[in-house]
Amino acid sequence: MYRRKGRGIKPWMGAGAAFAALVWLVYALGDTLTPFAVAAVLAYVLDPLVEWLQKKGFNRAVASMTVMVFALLLLAALLLIIVPMLVGQFNSMVSRLPQLAGFMQNTLLPLLKDTVGSYVEIDQASIIAWLQAHTGELSNALKAWFPVLMRQGGNIVSSIGNLLLLPLLLYYFLLDWQRWSCGIAKLVPRRFAGAYTRITGNLNEVLGEFLRGQLLVMLIMGLVYGLGLVLVGLDSGFAIGMLAGILVFVPYLGAFTGLLLATVAALLQFGSWNGILAVWAVFAAGQFLESFFITPKIVGDRIGLSPFWVIFSLMAFGQLMGFVGMLAGLPLAAVTLVLLREGVQKYFAGSFYRGR
Repeated sequence: MYRRKGRGIKPWMGAGAAFAALVWLVYALGDTLTPFAVAAVLAYVLDPLVEWLQKKGFNRAVASMTVMVFALLLLAALLLIIVPMLVGQFNSMVSRLPQLAGFMQNTLLPLLKDTVGSYVEIDQASIIAWLQAHTGELSNALKAWFPVLMRQGGNIVSSIGNLLLLPLLLYYFLLDWQRWSCGIAKLVPRRFAGAYTRITGNLNEVLGEFLRGQLLVMLIMGLVYGLGLVLVGLDSGFAIGMLAGILVFVPYLGAFTGLLLATVAALLQFGSWNGILAVWAVFAAGQFLESFFITPKIVGDRIGLSPFWVIFSLMAFGQLMGFVGMLAGLPLAAVTLVLLREGVQKYFAGSFYRGR
């Protein structure tokens, strides 16, 4: 009896050790895995398109290449639409810099004088004298920062390399996705094969609904911010709003980026507090709608979470895991929901609940 229990425990101990080794490996490799992780997520999203093309008669390699090229063209088209709009609006804002100087001199600085009690003036002679007096300190500071700047330059080069590597990784992930999925399924002990198939099927369904819901939220928020900024009269409003909507998938990044760009644009265009406050009102209303109504309703309903649990999941995972937890909060909540449902079904079907 003891040996049988030992033999039953050993596979679980081996699985636990393998999982711990995997966690350590992920931690040790760190940023090296980033392009692989991004490619894996994209392959998960795009694999249904590859399977659809296979059903139409394409082989796996051609279907994978077609989907990869289509994804790149879609991204390029999006950039070709948004980037020229942003560049045009940036040039327009630059042409209004004299207006900004007038706003600061006539409105902002007097406001600081009234509220802070001091008037801010720029004395060119004092600045030059200060620079001459502290030249040595500035030189030493630059020398100290040079290695840091070099490391940051290396990080930029690494990021560019990862970006160029991404299409190749995406193609191979798409090409071998089904083979890897089947290989993992074969490793599952046969007595758990049915449960594994059922759980992974539920996970695929829930995560697919999450991704589709998140894309819809991005579109809706882009229109909310874009049309809201257009209504308040901001010339660059629609481009900034759509950019903010695209970035909504990262919590608060879309609203923060859009608010920053729109504030600068409003400052240059309107030169008054009324325009700036109108822009702030658009983003405050948009953030409120997205946090408490749009995301909980659209994404929450699709993955089977009530608005209460959507908000709780974002707050809880954000508290536990920081920014990454906020980013992955809803997918993790969806996975937890599937596993809890499976556990509850096992509990109701078990002898402990039935009293046998």
